[in-house]
Amino acid sequence: MKFNRFNIDEEIQRGIDSLGFEEATPIQAQAIPFILDGKDIIGQAQTGTGKTCAFGIPAISMLDTESENIQVLVLSPTRELAIQSSEELKAISKYKSGVRILPIYGGQPIDRQIRALKNRPQIIIGTPGRVMDHMRRHTLKLANLRMIILDEADEMLNMGFREDIDTILREVPEERQTILFSATMPKGIMDLTNRYQRSPIYVKVTHKELTVPSIEQYYLMVGSSSKSEILSRIIDANDIKLALVFCNTKKRVDNLASELQSRGYAAEALHGDLKQDQRDRVMAKFRKRQFDILIATDVAARGIDVDDVEAVFNYDLPGDDEYYVHRIGRTGRAGKTGKAYSFVVGREINQIKDIQRFTKSVIKPIKPPTLMDVEENKMNKVMQSVKKIIAEGGLSKYADFMERTIEDMNTSDDEGHIVSPIDFAAAMLKMVADPGGSDGKSDSPIAECIDFPPDDEDTGAEEGYVRLFINMGRKDKIQPGNVVQSIASTSGLPGKMIGAINIYDNYTFVEVPKEYARKVLDSMKDFKLKGRKVNIERSNIRPMARRRFSGRKKIKG
Repeated sequence: MKFNRFNIDEEIQRGIDSLGFEEATPIQAQAIPFILDGKDIIGQAQTGTGKTCAFGIPAISMLDTESENIQVLVLSPTRELAIQSSEELKAISKYKSGVRILPIYGGQPIDRQIRALKNRPQIIIGTPGRVMDHMRRHTLKLANLRMIILDEADEMLNMGFREDIDTILREVPEERQTILFSATMPKGIMDLTNRYQRSPIYVKVTHKELTVPSIEQYYLMVGSSSKSEILSRIIDANDIKLALVFCNTKKRVDNLASELQSRGYAAEALHGDLKQDQRDRVMAKFRKRQFDILIATDVAARGIDVDDVEAVFNYDLPGDDEYYVHRIGRTGRAGKTGKAYSFVVGREINQIKDIQRFTKSVIKPIKPPTLMDVEENKMNKVMQSVKKIIAEGGLSKYADFMERTIEDMNTSDDEGHIVSPIDFAAAMLKMVADPGGSDGKSDSPIAECIDFPPDDEDTGAEEGYVRLFINMGRKDKIQPGNVVQSIASTSGLPGKMIGAINIYDNYTFVEVPKEYARKVLDSMKDFKLKGRKVNIERSNIRPMARRRFSGRKKIKG
């Protein structure tokens, strides 16, 4: 269900769009209409199913922004959840003026919170203990409260907050709307609903029994900020050539696609903001393996049918357990082995446990590959190629050249350093396996003479497109948006018609429609970008050949 089917303000819809959510999760689709209708509800759903938006969207929609009274109180079991919920509600309401939201929790100086309460917030999100503290001090005035929400109620009971919850619910106005969300429904929860709710409507995310294909499933405990680095590390260490990465929002898809492109990966985005012809074009290129990593939302990924996907990544855990099964089923097709990796942040480990119960499968914990793992994989790939070349023979002229070079190096070295054949071979291995070296530059001399096609050979651009070379790249702080804006502003070519953009350390490839190629080349002859003259010409180099030697951003071990 799309969010615009709910009776919510246009400003809130803009906030939802800015977060990149494409459609409501099952618990949101069920709960939001009843909450907007003023009903008490009991919502049963696991962590990660979108409960915050399920109560936050209607709470903000029903808010009287002209009033300075506290109208909504959200009780959360932990300070972390209170802060997270507060940030999400602020993002939803960013375009609605007059909305003030304040988290209050233990561990923060109470004097600071008392000062913040003087700004007259209408929505309070707090832990039961700290809410009780403010109520005793009379710094939290709840006489005009319209709605109270118990988020993760079973967790609050497990933490011993039952007495505090009873006290709070007894002291708030009787004429209020009471919303309760809980992953489980033990007796204590039923006691609360019977005592404090009025004819509550029960909404639940039900699970169907689904069979998980025989796919190797793993999860990794990660920090939110390290996800892209760990993704890069897994791809490099396992030499994954075709991958599908799932994110929960359009914004996350776009950000990750740009970041991976800047690291030198051939990656493209797929989400609901793309027009149908753009989606079709991206999918056609993925099927033809013209890029390696497709980053998508669940909605946009419907209908993806590619047999050779080696791995699926849950960059964000899905909002519904059934989505997990649909996602990982994209790999391991046609009798091939597939792998699925899920990135888990903090309390999301509970969701992994739920998925395992629901799917009756085993998801193994693993640690991220180390930098040494990545380097060893690179060297192993080089050594496999070396073995193949040795088996083919015909190396005598190269052996002669190497011997002469080593002899010249040894006779010309005034300091008496002796270079052995092993030293020479190790240096060659380093140059191929780690072209970036210690200075971070990525253009290996060997890359200049390997696998480049002749001038008249197709360079892999999409049909109907021409690939152009630009003499600026990552080191010039170039982003895809700079390339699109530069071409569109000088040539008049609509930005949506510009094809794939691959950015490397010192140069960039961009695809434009054949009929516009000459116009783009002519219009950008004297163009300057970031103060530097742009040299743009038709490319005769396959980016995929370059890519193997590109300087992907190094990961700190």
